[in-house]
Amino acid sequence: MIKPKRQRFFYISIFENSKIVTISHYGKEGAEASGRPKGTVMTMSFQLAGQEFVALNGGPYFKFTEAISFLVNCESQDEVDYYWGKLSEGGNPQAQQCGWLKDKYGVSWQIVPMVLSEMLSDPDPEKSRRVMQAMLQMKKIEIETLKIAAAGPGMA
Repeated sequence: MIKPKRQRFFYISIFENSKIVTISHYGKEGAEASGRPKGTVMTMSFQLAGQEFVALNGGPYFKFTEAISFLVNCESQDEVDYYWGKLSEGGNPQAQQCGWLKDKYGVSWQIVPMVLSEMLSDPDPEKSRRVMQAMLQMKKIEIETLKIAAAGPGMA
């Protein structure tokens, strides 16, 4: 197993309890079949916040789309701010809406305070409507703004 330098791996540097598990490289046969240069990374298994993933270097043939996104549930506004700041850096500001962002590699992320789902599923439909309306105006989710919206006019 190759021991990579931590700073080379963007996502590993952002999430605690994260690491590269294994890296495999294209050999002669794999390089010929894929069109990727021999010796380049073929797959990498890694953990982000303890969750396991495998990435395949498919080259320019495969693109990221919004059909897949990674969800980061946050306990606090500090966590929302941290992950939003790290993951949006270098990304497309036009792709930021309602807690969604695209990072500098084009990967879509949802940075969501866990209190949001509680507010949206409130039994009072007027309260959940106000929260939804407030969220739809945001790029990065602001918990205090959601709380004000949930409380209603004149309640904050």
